[in-house]
Amino acid sequence: MTQTLLHGLSSDEAVRRLAQYGPNAAPEAPPVGVFKFILRTLKEPMFFLLAAAATLYLFVGELGEGLFMVVGAGASIALVVFQEFRSERALRALQKLAEPMAQVLRDGQERRVAARDLVPGDVIFIGEGQRITADAVLLAGDALVVDESILTGESAPVAKTLASDGADLAFPEPGGDCTPFLYAGCVIVRGFGVARVGRTGPRTAVGGLGASLAAIKSEPSPLQKRTGELVAKLGAFALAFCALVILAYGLVHGDWFEGAIAGITLAIGLLPEEFPMVLAIFLAIGAYRLARQNVLVRRSSVTETFGSTSLLCVDKTGTLTQNRMVVARLYAGGAVEPVPDAPDAEQHRLIRAALRASSVSPVDPMDRAVHALAARLEIPAGGTATESFPITPELLAFIQFWRVEGGALKAAKGAPEAIFRLASVKEELRARYAAAVEELAQAGLRVLAVAESEVIQGALEEAPYRLLGLVAFEDPIRGDVPAAVAAARRAGVGVAMITGDYPATALAIARAAGIDTSGGVLMGAEIAETPPGEVAAKIRDARVFARVMPTSKLALVEAFKADGHIVAMTGDGVNDGPALAAAHIGVAMGQRGSDVAREAAHIVLLDDRFASIVAGIELGRRISSNLRKALTYVTAIHIPIAGLALTPIVMGLPPMLLPAHVVLMELIIDPTCSLAFEAQPGEKDAMLKPPRPQSEPLFGTRDLLLGVAQGFAVFLAVLSVYVLAISLNRPEAEARGLSFSTLIVGNLTLALADALPKGASPFSPENLPFWAIAGVALSAVAAGLYFPPLAALLRFAPPAAEDLAIASLLAMSAGGWYGMWRRLFD
Repeated sequence: MTQTLLHGLSSDEAVRRLAQYGPNAAPEAPPVGVFKFILRTLKEPMFFLLAAAATLYLFVGELGEGLFMVVGAGASIALVVFQEFRSERALRALQKLAEPMAQVLRDGQERRVAARDLVPGDVIFIGEGQRITADAVLLAGDALVVDESILTGESAPVAKTLASDGADLAFPEPGGDCTPFLYAGCVIVRGFGVARVGRTGPRTAVGGLGASLAAIKSEPSPLQKRTGELVAKLGAFALAFCALVILAYGLVHGDWFEGAIAGITLAIGLLPEEFPMVLAIFLAIGAYRLARQNVLVRRSSVTETFGSTSLLCVDKTGTLTQNRMVVARLYAGGAVEPVPDAPDAEQHRLIRAALRASSVSPVDPMDRAVHALAARLEIPAGGTATESFPITPELLAFIQFWRVEGGALKAAKGAPEAIFRLASVKEELRARYAAAVEELAQAGLRVLAVAESEVIQGALEEAPYRLLGLVAFEDPIRGDVPAAVAAARRAGVGVAMITGDYPATALAIARAAGIDTSGGVLMGAEIAETPPGEVAAKIRDARVFARVMPTSKLALVEAFKADGHIVAMTGDGVNDGPALAAAHIGVAMGQRGSDVAREAAHIVLLDDRFASIVAGIELGRRISSNLRKALTYVTAIHIPIAGLALTPIVMGLPPMLLPAHVVLMELIIDPTCSLAFEAQPGEKDAMLKPPRPQSEPLFGTRDLLLGVAQGFAVFLAVLSVYVLAISLNRPEAEARGLSFSTLIVGNLTLALADALPKGASPFSPENLPFWAIAGVALSAVAAGLYFPPLAALLRFAPPAAEDLAIASLLAMSAGGWYGMWRRLFD
């Protein structure tokens, strides 16, 4: 066992075993096939109406028109299926990014690999807050306590013991204390350890791996739910109105066929079926774009709200700083000094006691820093650790018992206040040490005190501690943090730093990062002592919080929410789960965060960098802005379609729009929404404006009225062309062709005017999808006007060139007035 523990498997052996045993994952569900996408699409009311129109043409009307409707409906279905595949591909890419990882020993080196690549025989490192990735046997570690309730239903966690050499790998049923067996899916509540994998994949007790962690939850967002209800109501209204038009047309004109065609055309025009598709595509593709910024969205609905964040609550360590601790200063009772190359006797004893008060298999950055310093100065621990006691909320110190030459001792390392109490430090000495702590904290250093008992022969529990000194750690600010904080504050996004550090340290780090310190620093104890109803008022102006326990973070989140903020909260520990779940946007650390935190969070930060959060907010604002524009456009374009399907009939004129024309329009609208709008860059001043207020919906009454106004302008322009052409005795087919050309040009102009950010060039690379769509649409219209077989199907005739030019200018004015107004006055 010792050889395996020291070196683990070789890479070649791991590859061989992976081929033999298969991936350490549950069997994957097959991807959604084309047939399922088609069935899902055919259930939409739009395709029911198209099918009805095609059936009427095939069996009552012209065969050619019926076949055209069938081809058009097929093309529309193909477009929808293509967009569904695009969204599905984006979600599967996110699924791979969300897969759990494991720390494994391969070729004698510690590596981070995908948990699905673990094989029986691998040696893995496990620690507090992690979800165990495979069934394994505990080989080494300290005070490991595991929650096995996922398998046993028992809420009480169980303690684990180390396996003896040659331990039998015949795993018993889960449950029971003092066994060395660890089971996939269970969470480590306390302690750290080293284990050897025994079973993987479907052979584990849980029958699979980390399903809850790997899953990207794509539950409908609030806006999706609202629009789904709206489309359902409009669908019912459209069908009812369709029946009314058919009845009225048939009774008044006696032409039930034309009445049915007119009713179906109107129903299609009234039904904004693009809403659900646009929302699904924008949220899925938006989540994929965020992942490319190292912001992994685990719940796609949060894409809608990320850009509205008004307050970022961030942890200091690893987010604002590099999470790369080094011992920078020592204090052994005399003066604060840098770490010397040749420590004196007092410093030597301080470093050795700090080493003894650190985990034997260090995971914590400060424990690692102590081990690195002791190794560099060649200071051994000088004994064997026998028992350890992790930090608790009641005692912010790590204690470890040691067996050494001459007997036993205990060493403790932790918050200065906690160590002072343990060592029963007298007031005069406490004051001297407090001054040293203040000096170190003012320099932005993290300070821990160290104490140790004398070597004794009897029981250690009552042995008194002796305070040996202070160890100060430095964790430098990330280079990109000050600029990112400044960008957030310019965008109206507040930044609050929440840390367990000493207040002076917290203020020093906050000033270096550019966080607002005008409100001073608020202590965790003050928050805990404040009545819940008064916390929001107390913290309103504070942006630096020190000595905050993880359990107090939930109170902070609730208070900020009560104060009207949309809160994004970062966290990495087991106890951060409630606060992450309570925040509007919970952000877990992907590299150093616990599995429990990642599962509770809405977003996982893949690189743990604060700058990535700010970049994600900027991208979130771009996604929200483009989504709002697309929904406004969808609203606008349905106004002229519905109006032109109904108004000529009411006026006693020949019908202008037929189902085939609406099919052509849909073939333009769908890709315009999902390609042209989604690809647009953000507004240049997006990060110079405050976030969208919580009370303001993404697509509200103002946007709806704007869409109606824009659509009504296009409707009036097209109707004017049609009425004028009929009044000038132009043939019906020529008037229809001229009016439909006006509608297409107005539609394309409207799309470009709505999609373009202020000041952006229409010919930028981001607009290539739009121009491609415009080219295809105009080519289709030209073919419909000048290619006789197609013109006959669409009931078009070519208009005069001067009429077409004047109508096109009118269409561009009607479709582009809002875009021009934005450029000049907004």
